[in-house]
Amino acid sequence: MSKSERTALEKIYIIQQIENGSIGVMEAVRRFGVSKTTLAKWRMRYKLEGCEGFQKRRSYPAELKLQAVMDYLHGGLSPYQVIKNTASPLKVNSRGG
Repeated sequence: MSKSERTALEKIYIIQQIENGSIGVMEAVRRFGVSKTTLAKWRMRYKLEGCEGFQKRRSYPAELKLQAVMDYLHGGLSPYQVIKNTASPLKVNSRGG
């Protein structure tokens, strides 16, 4: 099954299997045909946003975009820190999909 065919529920199931210790990362790679890089991204998204992180979004609100730019320009934060600080408390997907 290709990554484009994975549903949000499937991704959450895989991550929860890893998080609760039922399987390791390498077992998930073999069993589900997902790369370690993809699993790492999913795990980070799950850690930051929970299940809501896997819901599709069409766009970000203008206010959120502006706040992220202002945080970056005036806060001395790295792009990653801006995403983490902006996305996590508001439960917004930091990767756009």
